[in-house]
Amino acid sequence: MQNFTRAVRTFAVNHSTGIAVVTLTGLGLFTLRRWMAGGVCRSPARLDGKTVLITGANTGIGKETAVDLASRGARVILACRDLAKATFAAEDIKERSGNGDVVVKKLDLASLQSVRDLAKDVLKTEDRLDILINNAGVMSCPKWQTQDGFEMQFGVNHLGHFLLTNCLLDLLKKSTPSRIVNVSSLAHERAEMYFDDINLDKDYTPQKAYKQSKLANVLFSRELSKRLQGTGVTVYSLHPGIIHTELGRHFWPKLALWKRILYQPFLLLIKTPKEGAQTTIYCAVEESLANESGLYYSDCERKPVAPQGQDDEAARQLWDMSASMVGLS
Repeated sequence: MQNFTRAVRTFAVNHSTGIAVVTLTGLGLFTLRRWMAGGVCRSPARLDGKTVLITGANTGIGKETAVDLASRGARVILACRDLAKATFAAEDIKERSGNGDVVVKKLDLASLQSVRDLAKDVLKTEDRLDILINNAGVMSCPKWQTQDGFEMQFGVNHLGHFLLTNCLLDLLKKSTPSRIVNVSSLAHERAEMYFDDINLDKDYTPQKAYKQSKLANVLFSRELSKRLQGTGVTVYSLHPGIIHTELGRHFWPKLALWKRILYQPFLLLIKTPKEGAQTTIYCAVEESLANESGLYYSDCERKPVAPQGQDDEAARQLWDMSASMVGLS
């Protein structure tokens, strides 16, 4: 035993610098990982007797949001394009939350008819809707079009949710106090609205289209909150963080091999879906936000929105253009 202790001491003395470097590196990575994880929603709010609808809730942060809200007692509607995956996810959500009141409904945000069909179904079958979470999205896809001929990212990330929200407004007003949560992105800070070429037919890049759609989420939230003043329905937009989810399925394969190798260690530091869902959950349940509307959040805190996201004229123009595009009177 004495020989072993002596050997350990000798090793420590001879390798003190290396040990210090490894220790500091480990502490640094631990601290960085904790920082990357972001804020946590600590609200104990219960949602018994309340109904929540979440788009794109069969995977990623949408699914983790569903687990949390179901755990609080809510009836949770998963509005998803792939019914098979959504049904499988619903069973997992029921098991993890201990709440069997989780249902699946069909929604393809790339089809305005599908959006209208879902809204009609919800209005017919649900007595109330307390929280609408517009979570589903697509990122950095090729120059695809929705079934109605719109640029895919603008069509799915903004127009589909714009129509869905407007179709469900009467039920949300009936259920007040109620909330609308729009999942946007930090990408809105580097975006602009191309009102003269909204589908980017003249100059399309996947990143440009994604940024525009995320700015549209912020502007939509801003204008919607003004139109809902005094109704008891509040609106929130948010940045969930950089998260390891399926959303990057169009972006990651396009990277050069050397970039993927370079970025691999970074993937160990970015948020998990559960961590990425925290700000969505915060906006959905945090009691202190009850009298706030039209604001923007990240890491479970209110954050400033980019100047272009504060443009009231652009918000009104986007609303009018969107209403025309989806045929909303």
